[in-house]
Amino acid sequence: MCLKVCYDSSHEEKQFTTKQSLTDHTGRDIGEYLYSCSQCQKGFLTVTALSAHVNIHTSKYKCTECGKCCESSGVLAVHRRSHSGQKPFECTVCSKRFTTSGSLVRHSRIHTGKYMCTECGKCCESSHHLAVHKRHTGEYLYSCSQCQRRFLTGTALSAHVNIHTGKYKCTECGRCCESSSVLAVHKRSHSGEKQYSCTQCGKSFSSPQSLTDHTGRHTGEYLYSCTQCQRRFLTATALSAHMNIHTGKYKCTECGRCCKSSTDLAVHRRSHSGQKPFECTVCSKRFTKSSNLVRHSRIHSGEKPYKCHVCAKAFSESGHLIRHMRVHTGDKPYKCSLCNKRFRHSCNLRKHKHHVHSNRRPYQCPYCGKMFKTNSEVRRHVRVHTGAKPYSCRHCSDRFMWFQQLKRHLLESHNEGTWLTCNICQKKFCISRDFEVHVQRHEVLKPYVCSECPKSFNTAQQLKDHLIVHLDVELPCISIEHSS
Repeated sequence: MCLKVCYDSSHEEKQFTTKQSLTDHTGRDIGEYLYSCSQCQKGFLTVTALSAHVNIHTSKYKCTECGKCCESSGVLAVHRRSHSGQKPFECTVCSKRFTTSGSLVRHSRIHTGKYMCTECGKCCESSHHLAVHKRHTGEYLYSCSQCQRRFLTGTALSAHVNIHTGKYKCTECGRCCESSSVLAVHKRSHSGEKQYSCTQCGKSFSSPQSLTDHTGRHTGEYLYSCTQCQRRFLTATALSAHMNIHTGKYKCTECGRCCKSSTDLAVHRRSHSGQKPFECTVCSKRFTKSSNLVRHSRIHSGEKPYKCHVCAKAFSESGHLIRHMRVHTGDKPYKCSLCNKRFRHSCNLRKHKHHVHSNRRPYQCPYCGKMFKTNSEVRRHVRVHTGAKPYSCRHCSDRFMWFQQLKRHLLESHNEGTWLTCNICQKKFCISRDFEVHVQRHEVLKPYVCSECPKSFNTAQQLKDHLIVHLDVELPCISIEHSS
């Protein structure tokens, strides 16, 4: 077989079996993208490549699972394996499996040691991956003339420059992206389109990478760990973004907060400027992020697309469904480092530490002078003085001081929502926390234990009320149990 040989700028030999393959390859170096797509202006080296690309726009090869359009039947067949989980190609050395033969070929180079880092001994799949890996040597040779940001490869710099030139600019918010594919994903944040769904919990995503990162939460494969705070991540990309917080790469000049990306920093800066570019078409309320607008719009539509398969309770946000599922599974992943008590939600752990383990009360009521531990407690308390009723029913003119009152009203008057029924005494509840406390009384569970004495309680509030006793009495109180 006759091999056509090309030597690139790094003097690395690359071989091809046909003259056409060599011609296409050399075109990448000199930038001769002569064929342009009339719909998205993307450039191609050959008519064949352009013809395959057009199939994406015409939806000739469309996935029936998620709606993704592919260039060819072969690409569609490979894509479908992402839904089925099929990985037919197995490495004979380490038994790792892959969806494509090309991925297996690239992976096999790791075992040959052809592309080995001389600094740490890590083996990579290709010369490009080795160059990217060599970040610990500081070889960022390509610098942007406008912002001085540095890159490992000329390709990465070229894509970055598109941000400054505005080549791929969003017509909705003005954000400039590196490429047409990044712009396409970004535009879904405005349309709300999320075509990639998790088969385990139903949560949807705008990109396949986001779905891949999410599925790792179900499997628990957090392989990448931060050396500074031990926080773990699903992907090297997520870890790399997190490290920007420690290095201060994207630091707010107003308050000093460090963000993980330029996008997060831009969104954060809106909290200082007051800029809220996303407006609700129903009530004109404005938001700093498009995702917040999407969630808010469900208040008007009443849409609750996330449904529990155990009790049929529906939620407007996928995160609420994930947290709700812990009621059925009993999972409590958040542990208090002071008393070892466990919680289903991180916010409950924060509240627990604030209410039980802290005595600071920095917030004062302007009407009666009473002190509170949190600002939200003050706001709720002030309603007692002002009589404010911020919660209104969408079906009638009734207004309520507390959210729990509104929830009960919706259930009793408009049959909206789901009652939580005790299977022992058939008592009904509209608030899940009240339901949980009630069930604990049947089971004689008292999870809140006093740190000063052996006494235990059903709720954190009961424990809080009890702790006042120890402020006035020097000797610890003794819990006396009466035998029946």
